[in-house]
Amino acid sequence: MTRPAFDDIFIELALKLAKRSHCVKLQVGAVLTKDTRIISIGYNGPPAGTYNCDEKWPEAGCPRSLSGGCSLALHAEQNAILYALQNQAAVAGATLYITLAPCLPCARVIFTVGIKKVIYVDSYAAYKGLAKEEGLEFLESFGVVVECYKKPVHENLRLNF
Repeated sequence: MTRPAFDDIFIELALKLAKRSHCVKLQVGAVLTKDTRIISIGYNGPPAGTYNCDEKWPEAGCPRSLSGGCSLALHAEQNAILYALQNQAAVAGATLYITLAPCLPCARVIFTVGIKKVIYVDSYAAYKGLAKEEGLEFLESFGVVVECYKKPVHENLRLNF
């Protein structure tokens, strides 16, 4: 019997967590680990106690901010990091598994809290139609290890964009 690698387990979990998201536009999941242990999970969506986008705005999702982003949602990695910190989990030196490469603002948070490695499935730049991966470039320029998960992902777990 072949035992699955931790990278495979954590990416599969992140992909499944993405399906919990209430976001109408794109569902993203994240798993924050340290020493092969899960310290937090997250998916994109509104802060607890606010509206669920798919219930309040089922056709188009939440209104856009002035910069064109969601006006309400937190990103999956933000939710995972905030929950970990809220519960006094030590995130310095952790690894973040995420279904979509981090945007630049999230990359700044990832670096600031001391996460040392990011493994992602899909390209944020491709999703947004950008020329380059600003978040990944930022992380790499400051010594955070960044890897694209290369193994095939089951079709019903893929991001749809």
